[in-house]
Amino acid sequence: MREGMKTMSKDGATANGKRTLTRRRSSILKNQWFYLLVAEVAIAVITGLVNPRFFTTSNIMNILEQIAVLGIVSSGMTLLIISGEIDISVGANIGLSSVVMAMMIKAGYGYVLAILLGIALAVFNSLLVGITARAFKAPSFITSLAFISVFQGVALAITKGTFQTIYGQFEFIGTFRLWQIVPLSFLISIAAYIVMHFLLSYTKLGRRTYAVGSNQSAAYLSGISVNKAKLTAFALNGLFIGVASMVLLSRIGAAQPSTGSGIELKAIGAVVIGGTPLSGGKGRIIGTFFGVLLMGIISNSLNMLRVNPYFQTVTFGVLIIASLAVSVLSSYRKKEKIKPATVKEEKS
Repeated sequence: MREGMKTMSKDGATANGKRTLTRRRSSILKNQWFYLLVAEVAIAVITGLVNPRFFTTSNIMNILEQIAVLGIVSSGMTLLIISGEIDISVGANIGLSSVVMAMMIKAGYGYVLAILLGIALAVFNSLLVGITARAFKAPSFITSLAFISVFQGVALAITKGTFQTIYGQFEFIGTFRLWQIVPLSFLISIAAYIVMHFLLSYTKLGRRTYAVGSNQSAAYLSGISVNKAKLTAFALNGLFIGVASMVLLSRIGAAQPSTGSGIELKAIGAVVIGGTPLSGGKGRIIGTFFGVLLMGIISNSLNMLRVNPYFQTVTFGVLIIASLAVSVLSSYRKKEKIKPATVKEEKS
């Protein structure tokens, strides 16, 4: 009897273990980031076979350095899109914040004060976009579109359209490499991903952001302050924009009003490719990470394969269109799944 019981318990444990593995496999296959990882490996292998220099340490570190700023911006954009909002004035915000930092450093105010003021300005700018959208009950897409001209105009006015160069100053973040290999800028972007993952997964702010993005009315009825949740998302987005401006300025050693132009489209594309729909209410930062990484690998691969730079721009445009198509299809499938359940309930 005892031997029989032991055999049965072993069989039960084995069956439970198999079920757990099956569930884990199915959950992984359902995640969009898994397919992004497969695509990235495939692109890397093909590029490496054509040009073996792709797999050199210097090239891999170059990719990580290139995607650092985009990764920081995309982290803030992930939170904002999950909340059901969007900000396309990110590039103009980076331009204004970075020229203010550069001008203060040139004037001798010191790095700390320049960075703090630049980050504070980025937060204020992002909040301004959010407050305007909430006050006029207008889509944040429209208000941020208007603020592109505002931020660029202010940057042009204070710089008179000239470059603000700080060569030889504030180079630490842009040049330092951990163990002489890993760029500090990439480590800062990893920290941004970790902070955002913590906020989204383990805090009330994260739960409220998902609730507000999923259904504003239901969130309001459950006692969540919709305005507060959305403005907090805008403020945090501004914080990440400010940090990205700091990293970018340290890396290139100069700033102008057009610095950061176009990065907002790449950030939105990376977030949506990573599985966060533009409608909001769902998404994970790991998906954004792989979306950013995919953009970096594609850009580097095209350079390695000596593809015309103009066609590279076309490729990014097609990638963003594809990401939008994936977002629309995923939301359509969800609606189709909900319909049969609703019909069954009505019949019963």
